[in-house]
Amino acid sequence: MKLFGDNYVKRKFIEKAGVFALGGMTILTITPIFLIIGYIIYQGLPAISWEFISGFPSDGMKEGGILPAIVGTVYLTIGTALFSVPLGIGAAIYLSEYAPDNNITRLIRVAIINLAGIPSVVYGLFGLGLFVLFLNFGTSILAGSLTLSIMTLPIIISTSEEALRAVPQSFRVVSVSLGGTKWQTIRRIVLPQALPGIITGIILGLERAAGETAPILFTVAAFFLPRLPSTPFDATMALPYHLFVISTQVPGMPVKIQFGTALVLLVFALSMNLFATIIR
Repeated sequence: MKLFGDNYVKRKFIEKAGVFALGGMTILTITPIFLIIGYIIYQGLPAISWEFISGFPSDGMKEGGILPAIVGTVYLTIGTALFSVPLGIGAAIYLSEYAPDNNITRLIRVAIINLAGIPSVVYGLFGLGLFVLFLNFGTSILAGSLTLSIMTLPIIISTSEEALRAVPQSFRVVSVSLGGTKWQTIRRIVLPQALPGIITGIILGLERAAGETAPILFTVAAFFLPRLPSTPFDATMALPYHLFVISTQVPGMPVKIQFGTALVLLVFALSMNLFATIIR
């Protein structure tokens, strides 16, 4: 007597085949990522040295280092965080905890989602018109940071709101029943529970800001500026735009310099992910 029928064997075979197919698709997905990272490391590692990291570009950017571009990228990332993080989290708290569930709120959410899909070059042109020309900030770190902040806000708002909504409603009910105010509940119960998701959203937004070229092309990036910025109203070099310049605008540029710059930008992005993992 068979303990299990033929249908059971067939179902187990289909299940194993499905698991195998899913595993194969996973490998096909991650393999190109590792190949790209490995190729960048292989090509760029010979260029990495203390002089390359801490030096200033010379000889038409074919020699020297990329310190101004590194510092400019750090300044822009910090500036973007200063503007976008408080506004993004504040908007997410309002939409999640205070805003009524009506057509206007739903329209706002749809608008935020659509803003996240706007091409970055449009944000760059907007920043050029508003911050550089109308407000007369000029091509500066301030103009670039504000432009990047507007670009990253939809990402931070959406992910932060989802993280806040993922906190069980029972936590809020218990807190209020014990005498806590709504703000005390949000600050002491909801926000700590949602913090990992909020941090993930912040890092995703800042990583996009750190890697974008089009917005800073119009608002802050300098083609060649072998000095460090001293005020928020200074222009600066930045890694994404510098990589674009040395890859397309400088004849005879050594390949190792191009890939070395790409490797530094990659390490910068991975470092942000590592930092987020640690503080979570």
